[in-house]
Amino acid sequence: MSLVPDRLTALDASFLYVETPATAMHTGSVMVFQPPSGGFDYARLLNLVANRITYVPRYRQKIKEVPGRLSLPVWVPDSSFDVTYHVRRSALPRPGTDEQLQEFVSRVQARPLDRRRPLWEVYLVEGLEHGRFAIVTKTHQALVDGVHADDIAALILDDHPGPRDAPAPTWDAAHEPSDVDLVAQAVLGALTSPTRLVETLRGGAGELQATGSKILGGVGEVVSTLARSATRPTMSGPLNVHTGSARRYVMVGTDLDDHRAVRAGLPGPTGAQDQVSVNDVVLAVLTGALRIWLLNRGEAVTRSTSVRALVPVSVYHRDGAQAGNELMACFVDLPVGEPNAAMRLHQIAFSMRRQMEGGQAMGADALSGLAGFTSPTLHALGSRLGSAVTRRLFNMVVTNVPGPQHELYVADAPMLSTYPVMPVMGGQALSVGLTSYDGGVYYGLNADRDAMPDLDVLGAGIVDALAELVGSL
Repeated sequence: MSLVPDRLTALDASFLYVETPATAMHTGSVMVFQPPSGGFDYARLLNLVANRITYVPRYRQKIKEVPGRLSLPVWVPDSSFDVTYHVRRSALPRPGTDEQLQEFVSRVQARPLDRRRPLWEVYLVEGLEHGRFAIVTKTHQALVDGVHADDIAALILDDHPGPRDAPAPTWDAAHEPSDVDLVAQAVLGALTSPTRLVETLRGGAGELQATGSKILGGVGEVVSTLARSATRPTMSGPLNVHTGSARRYVMVGTDLDDHRAVRAGLPGPTGAQDQVSVNDVVLAVLTGALRIWLLNRGEAVTRSTSVRALVPVSVYHRDGAQAGNELMACFVDLPVGEPNAAMRLHQIAFSMRRQMEGGQAMGADALSGLAGFTSPTLHALGSRLGSAVTRRLFNMVVTNVPGPQHELYVADAPMLSTYPVMPVMGGQALSVGLTSYDGGVYYGLNADRDAMPDLDVLGAGIVDALAELVGSL
């Protein structure tokens, strides 16, 4: 019997405890590829995934609850692991449009992962028009901590085409502990502290309290940040709903040069452009799209109307290089009530700059205390941050991950585009993830299906809002 079980952290366990059939706690991605001349099939993807996860043991482990919740759950080897269960094959009916792919993603991503198995899935989706194929991924937030495991999408992509894998090490399927083993380990751990022993005998109340304390302690700085930076209560309305289990998903591809052109075209003295980042432009585009969406719905929009977003932001040097593992989480009131596109951009840039330069945003050290930060899994970790903070403090989470400006590949197939799929938080209608990649900016909109039947209006609004910004300068 192992005396040191691989136990989940309190934060990781919290993502299991708060998950419901209506609020699946996994992140995902939709990656679209052009097949190489030799083609690409399920067998190639299966072999690639099987090889890569051998180097990351977490992808062959499942979660097992301690009987009576005497302690936090543990990671245990899946002795009956079957990679073909996790890597699946599907196809779209002709003509295989992007709209059909979006509908496939909305249905697949809405289903919670099976907790009796390792918490991830990969889908090869064939039959896209123009000869393309897609890979859709799902990875639970309890699994992706940036320390023991990165998102599955990050594992299968390469900077160069062609095979690079050495023979995979042999997987040693260790013995799965029994319930008796887990209870014995929990009691043994409790014996180190008389107080914990009493709590353990009371049915694990101490562990559950520790989970809550961990989260509340970790988000303390977030709450302080909000108190300093936000001057108005969160908007109530169509973005705050009773969240159902069905989803609607929309992909929007835009040109990175258009976003850069907005920044470069800002009027003013030399150096004015340094006061506005591409991330500010992205948020201004999303603000304009939300304004279009609200007005199209006939919602009351006044000059003071705003939507509060929680925005995890990567920190960059002046030369554009990423500053290591620096990350800041900002709360920004998106001024959807402002009719002038250029003014919306300046208001957002000022709010973001005030938080980031004034020490009012949460720094990398505090954020790593919540989730453990590593750049390849920023979307998942940004979602973890949003999940750990009460949804009463903001209306939506917006994660923006700057990606590489060169082609990536799965085996020999070049990736054409990539769209994040962020989980929809309980009590909210919408989550937004976006990634810049190889000259494009790709928005993934995930929404409650019943609350946002007009999600395509918001998607089209992104294109219109970007054009409005370009034309306003």
